[in-house]
Amino acid sequence: MSTEAANAPHTRPVTGDVGLVRVELGPRSYDVHIGSGVRERLAEVVARTGARRTVIVSARPAELVPDPGVPYRTVAARDGEENKTLATVEALCREFADAGLTRDDVVVSCGGGTTTDTVGLAAALYHRGVPVIHLPTSLLAQVDASTGGKTAVNLPAGKNLVGAYWQPLAVLCDTDHLSTLPEREWRNGYGEIARCHFIGAGDLRGLGTVEQITASVRRKAQIVSADERDSGLRHLLNYGHTLGHALETETGFALRHGEAVAVGTVFAGRLAGALGRIGTARVDEHLDVVRHYGLPWRLPADVDADGLVGLMRRDKKAAGSAAGRLAFVLDGPAGAELVDDVPEQVVRECLADMPRA
Repeated sequence: MSTEAANAPHTRPVTGDVGLVRVELGPRSYDVHIGSGVRERLAEVVARTGARRTVIVSARPAELVPDPGVPYRTVAARDGEENKTLATVEALCREFADAGLTRDDVVVSCGGGTTTDTVGLAAALYHRGVPVIHLPTSLLAQVDASTGGKTAVNLPAGKNLVGAYWQPLAVLCDTDHLSTLPEREWRNGYGEIARCHFIGAGDLRGLGTVEQITASVRRKAQIVSADERDSGLRHLLNYGHTLGHALETETGFALRHGEAVAVGTVFAGRLAGALGRIGTARVDEHLDVVRHYGLPWRLPADVDADGLVGLMRRDKKAAGSAAGRLAFVLDGPAGAELVDDVPEQVVRECLADMPRA
């Protein structure tokens, strides 16, 4: 695809009714609202908190951020992995302090995945935790980053290595924001939707955008409600991410997150096939789903296998793996599950067999 086509606004209509998903976490439960115009519910949500003021951290124009109904300060943010750093988190905390924010007030994020993650982490750390509401504006942030409470930033050593669990008070996924997304940002989000196919969300191909987002969020909410802190079932959400995160780092983030996860999803299918966990038809299904969404599925031509294996060793799931073995979430007879004893040699063979772009 040409650069012009990749950066052109997406013209596909965003269809579907408003969706609602409840993340059940006892007293910390919250709703995810999905659909056209749901950002206008911000003042209502803020009013329920009793907050006296808010800081809105926005990577979008001011006219796209609704009035929260209380005195507020707007702080400009930038999306993009280069801004997903501890320095950004520190700068945000300084803004919170300068605004006089207390634990009885609320922070609002408005932007893509980077803004959602960095604002969420800053809210988790400032005063040891202040409430946060997310208004995700990219498809990627709406289907994944804004729900579940995982917040993190990157280090030169790898992706999402510094973070905390901090659940939002509410998530408002306004699909009106998606109408201006470049084509490549749609693909970025579709990477997460594609991997949902293999973790129990069902086949989302052919559904409208609101239905795809709602189904993806619903499956994530089910998993997070059962395992908030990655002690077991939540590992399923990392389907395709072990190689995906390594590819992001190895390419200097030339591959966007969803694109890298798409390649990682195809690889996960091949690896499960090589281990005899699934048959050829199911391996092929991984490629069919990824290609349906127009996502990349080949390894970049210049990535180094040794570099990728080294990065995958740093993956949090691999921490308990024996020497010479790696951990992946892989499909199998009973569905996807964490496999923490994958031989490195099999991983290297599958990497060598992957087509190159």
